Amino acid sequence: EGVDAGGLTREWYLTLSKQMLNPDKALFIHMSNGLTYQPNPSSHIQPDHLKYFKFAGQVVGKALWDEQLLDAHFTLSMYKHLLNLPIGYQDVEGIDPDFFRNLKWMLDNDISDVLDETFSIVRSQFGEVLTIDLKPNGRNIAVTEDNKAEYVQLVAEQHLTTAIREQIDAFKEGFQELMPPELINIFSPSELELLMCGLPTIDVEDLKANTEYTGYTRDSLQIKWYWSFVHSLSQEDLARLVQFVTGTSQVPMEGFKALKGMNGPQRFNIHRCGDTRRLPSSHTCFNQLDLPEYGSEEQLHKMLLTACREGFEGFGFS
Repeated sequence: EGVDAGGLTREWYLTLSKQMLNPDKALFIHMSNGLTYQPNPSSHIQPDHLKYFKFAGQVVGKALWDEQLLDAHFTLSMYKHLLNLPIGYQDVEGIDPDFFRNLKWMLDNDISDVLDETFSIVRSQFGEVLTIDLKPNGRNIAVTEDNKAEYVQLVAEQHLTTAIREQIDAFKEGFQELMPPELINIFSPSELELLMCGLPTIDVEDLKANTEYTGYTRDSLQIKWYWSFVHSLSQEDLARLVQFVTGTSQVPMEGFKALKGMNGPQRFNIHRCGDTRRLPSSHTCFNQLDLPEYGSEEQLHKMLLTACREGFEGFGFS
């Protein structure tokens, strides 16, 4: 229902990245921190799963090339794989903090006569219990004080690399078709995440400092009510507001001053419009919020909240 001048493209990338991580697709799993994703070692339940991983890598590479942000935060180890950096046991913290603490305790303490472990792990897959050797005949090799460092490194590699090697390689193949290694190897893993996903939180003061007005001024009563409303929002509803107006909930690495419209840099802007019976509307291609001149702060808060929660996705509202 929209003519694309940038806003629909932003929302398309955002929607596609969410579907890519949809647990029903069985491609990626949510980590225990509730924030990041990494390939699902059981993704083979999905027919042609490696083709999907290659396509996912192409989507991420194309978004990076097009300077579009994604709602797809991967684990630190996943970014390291994309950058061809070595993986260490410390990276386990990003997928399972409790398991990481156990591994660190092993390294920091004498485990003689304390632990009864072998160079193997037990994994449950679709109701079947599997014993996986970390090295040849590992289930028959005891972990001791002398070899515990090797065990910690191998078990970390199993969780972060070996168990998902095919998925990582397929993703990297698609990613590197559009984003060759020589273009991104200058970045650290955290910098690559910022380039792909933008800032992790929304800074209201930064948004306010980079907002322009048409028909209103900074001192207009409705604008004061508007910022009072924005300051009251949770991060979740702030993300909905930003997505409603710009087409994406992600904030550029440089902050709101780096927002783009159809003709290049385009700041967040609020336009006065007349019909106070209508909800606020937006033009995502121009990062523009059309805000009626509501007669009370309560009405403005109610109408904006409804618009943000009901209209933050879908071209018909833009």
